[in-house]
Amino acid sequence: MPTVLVADDQFLIRSGLVALLRAAPGIEVVGEAQDGEEAIELAARTRPDVILMDIRMPGVNGITATERILSQASTPPPKILVLTTFDLDEYVHGALKVGACGFLLKDTPPERLLAAIDTVHAGDMLFSAPVIKGLIETYTPRPAVPEPHSGLENLTPRELEVLELVGAGMSNSDIAQRLVLSTATIKTHVHRCMSKLMLNSRAQAVVFAYETGLISRGPATWGTETP
Repeated sequence: MPTVLVADDQFLIRSGLVALLRAAPGIEVVGEAQDGEEAIELAARTRPDVILMDIRMPGVNGITATERILSQASTPPPKILVLTTFDLDEYVHGALKVGACGFLLKDTPPERLLAAIDTVHAGDMLFSAPVIKGLIETYTPRPAVPEPHSGLENLTPRELEVLELVGAGMSNSDIAQRLVLSTATIKTHVHRCMSKLMLNSRAQAVVFAYETGLISRGPATWGTETP
């Protein structure tokens, strides 16, 4: 049973989400926060599996709250789903960059919201592939060559190769086929990359690959898969 914390400064939206989740079988609401600061405090106290995090809140916003929660969290860290009004938004990009697992529009139907919670709780990312590609191309600066001392120098040649393919949006199974390795082996490489680079989510790894210049912008097969 996933435990969920809801953070949103708008009372009607927050109370509606809480009511929906409490009525759903298999979900336990452990708290509700009206701003980012309260979300940080409640996350530390209740250690939820999943956090529904509004971005634009007064005081501490959702991006800062996400970053602080993940930096202070014990293992495993909570899965953070960003709630937003607009899909192509620099705030969404910022949240993915600091480790959010994906995002949902606030007009998402109830059944999709519940499915999203199950998805991230299971360890998968949740985002629209064309949207995250647009976010990266719009908001991520890319150097002409890979940046020195970015952390890439700590990866093995194989790990660099795997990270580049993750950045291109390929799933573990697609990468396995490309490199003629097992999916389990690729999964291990992805976890090692994320551990060495101190990344909290696969979405964050995608942003990192672009931001450091490891990969260039271009056509890619975008997908989602458990890291």
